[in-house]
Amino acid sequence: MNGPAMPDGTASTDLLLDPSDPRALRDAFGRFATGVTLVTTLGPEGPVGFVANSFSSVSLDPPLVLWSPARASSRFAIFTGARHFAIHVLEAGQRDWVARFARGGAGFAGLDHSLTSEGLPALSGALARFDCARHAVHDGGDHAIILGRVLRMAVRAGEPLVFSQGRYGSFAG
Repeated sequence: MNGPAMPDGTASTDLLLDPSDPRALRDAFGRFATGVTLVTTLGPEGPVGFVANSFSSVSLDPPLVLWSPARASSRFAIFTGARHFAIHVLEAGQRDWVARFARGGAGFAGLDHSLTSEGLPALSGALARFDCARHAVHDGGDHAIILGRVLRMAVRAGEPLVFSQGRYGSFAG
């Protein structure tokens, strides 16, 4: 049975799809809107960044967060081996940071940043920043699940950058 039209004009239906179809599974996962983060650490050649929407709070006591880098990433080993990392929750106006930290992007070149006491690259202007010590790394299929213990945090007001169905935008309340 068809329901109301989807934003792309197609009819809305409840379809049972094969979860072994990577494109269909990715499209279904994309229906869940997420915030966008930039995870940073210090690699062997200097500061490194990784854009991730797989961030989540885990526990208040102890204060734990998680994120999940893809094994296919050239930066995977740097982040799974890092003893410390910082997670920056991006603001709606920081969309350009996504391209800057994608494969072949400018990264930290020409971008003002400071270093935390653990040597983590810290960028000003994020809605929140969580400086973390690695708590655990778990297998997550084609990703790893990295748990971090929050050592300190910074917060400011603003609108979050949101990712849904392959697009970036902002939250309209």
